Amino acid sequence: MKKQFLGKALALFERFKTHKITSADLEEAEQKAKNLDVRKEDFQLLIAMCKDTFSGKYKMNKWNLSVIVATIIYVISPLDAIPDVIPVLGWIDDVTIIGYAISKLSEEILKYKLFSKQSIVVES
Repeated sequence: MKKQFLGKALALFERFKTHKITSADLEEAEQKAKNLDVRKEDFQLLIAMCKDTFSGKYKMNKWNLSVIVATIIYVISPLDAIPDVIPVLGWIDDVTIIGYAISKLSEEILKYKLFSKQSIVVES
C-alpha cells in the first residue's frame, strides 16, 4: 500500500516541480509542518534550506533546490495522492514525499548543517 501512495506522490511531485515558490507558500508550509509528526523537523529543515538559498546566504545546485521546492509545493498543495482534508491519512503521502526528498538530499543536508553551524559561530 505504501508503494502505491509513493507512485502517486512522485507523479504529482513531477507535476509541481516547475511551480515558482513564493514567500506566502513558505509561510503556508511552516503552518502545515505541525501536522507532519515524525517528519516535522525534516520539513522545517527543507524550508530553511530553501529560504537561505533564495536569500543568497546558502548556495546549492538547481537540482537539489528543485527537489526541495517541489516537496514544499506538494505538501502545501490541495492536490495530493490522499487529500489533506482526511485527517491523519491525508498527511501520509506528505510524510512519504518528505522522506523521499530527505533520502535524495542527504549529502546536501550534511553540507547545510555544517554551513548552519559555521554561521552561528560567525554571528556569535
